[in-house]
Amino acid sequence: MNKKRLKEQVETIRQAFGYITRFRGQTFVIKLDSALFGNAYFPILIKDLVLLHQMGIRIVLVPGAKQRIDQILATYNIKTHTVKGVRISPPDAVSYIKMAAFDVCNKLMTLLAENDTHAIIGNWVKARAIGVRDGVDFLSSGTVESLQTDIVRRTLDQGQIPIFPNIGWNAKGKPYNISSNELALALGRELGAAKLFFITGFGGISGRKTRVPPGVYVSSDGTISQMTVTQAGGFLDINASSRQSTALELVSLAYEACRGGIPRVHIVDGRVEGMVLKEIFSNRGFGTMIYANQHENVRPMVPADIPEVLRIMEPSVGEAALVPRTAGQLEKDLEAFAVYEVDGTIHGCGALHAFPGKTGEIAGLAIDQAYANLGSGARIVSYLIEKASTLKLKKLFVLTTQTWDWFASLGFTPGTLNDLPAEKKKAYNRKRKSRVLTYSISPRRTKRPSVVE
Repeated sequence: MNKKRLKEQVETIRQAFGYITRFRGQTFVIKLDSALFGNAYFPILIKDLVLLHQMGIRIVLVPGAKQRIDQILATYNIKTHTVKGVRISPPDAVSYIKMAAFDVCNKLMTLLAENDTHAIIGNWVKARAIGVRDGVDFLSSGTVESLQTDIVRRTLDQGQIPIFPNIGWNAKGKPYNISSNELALALGRELGAAKLFFITGFGGISGRKTRVPPGVYVSSDGTISQMTVTQAGGFLDINASSRQSTALELVSLAYEACRGGIPRVHIVDGRVEGMVLKEIFSNRGFGTMIYANQHENVRPMVPADIPEVLRIMEPSVGEAALVPRTAGQLEKDLEAFAVYEVDGTIHGCGALHAFPGKTGEIAGLAIDQAYANLGSGARIVSYLIEKASTLKLKKLFVLTTQTWDWFASLGFTPGTLNDLPAEKKKAYNRKRKSRVLTYSISPRRTKRPSVVE
């Protein structure tokens, strides 16, 4: 085994142990798309969820039942239709809808039992009728009114997995067909979930079939890797005129979830083996994550970061894209440097050096190649621009041999040697032939560049 591959595997193991420690005792609410129940990998997905349960993560399951409801209603020749994604449930269909809802829950319980895991299906949801909206009577379709979270928490405390059918009851015991997506959102809020998962039968959110806000990264397979809650709001705004789709519904639910106190929402493809574990135990992620608080944040560098920063800089130094630095130099420049950290792992670094005349230099920018193209460089530059604004600097410059196009995309413009402070101009290395780019900080531009939140 080569050293690079061994190093990657060791790093993966370290990340996994870090996440296990972090999430033990936390609650994950997991909505399972009904399309997954017939997938060949579904039993393996359940094994993965059992593994999370065994690690001490408190799992709450909400299985979707749409496909099973369709099958049972078709068997009994009962017709229904949908309005704006909501099934109109006539009273004579409700008993069959209940049959389908509990059928998928029982299948789920059977798979959990096969993995020696205890689960309980409960009637913990109080619901009320949707009623009449825009002239449409939704009949026996309902919405979540309240949850018996005290009982659910006791169930979790006893080491059992609660399973929620998409049925709620009113005070008189009348059942309503409720949205399993809405139910998962309500559970996540009420239980203070650390994560809400929508495990789908189609994958993450596509950046090719939708309009994407500035600063949102789209991976090589076309999937939107992550969005802040602000970016998710922008995504919904610019796609408001698009035809209603499951993808837009899930982003809308994720947006509500984050605004309602759930830190992170993950939309992942349940058809791919191991996808949920990859999404949880890797800070790279493999689905679409929408988050309320900074999952990746830029902070001042501390002495303990220096070895990692030197490692990240090494490839750029080797390509002559970055001037070499020593640990001693970094220690002296500690206050100038910032690092980009994701769940305890350093992904990148950069520095701001102030000069006389209210001028500053952005330097030492380097990104770990394992996490390139995730927007970390733009966030570091954005942070340094804000810092420069706080220091009341008026103008920034950067010297670069290979990344001028990238800096131009952040709002930097071509400059000359005359734009450099006298000290920097005198020390300019003509053999490197670095290009000069500048950025003006005016009252109108104290906010971060539009490429990031």
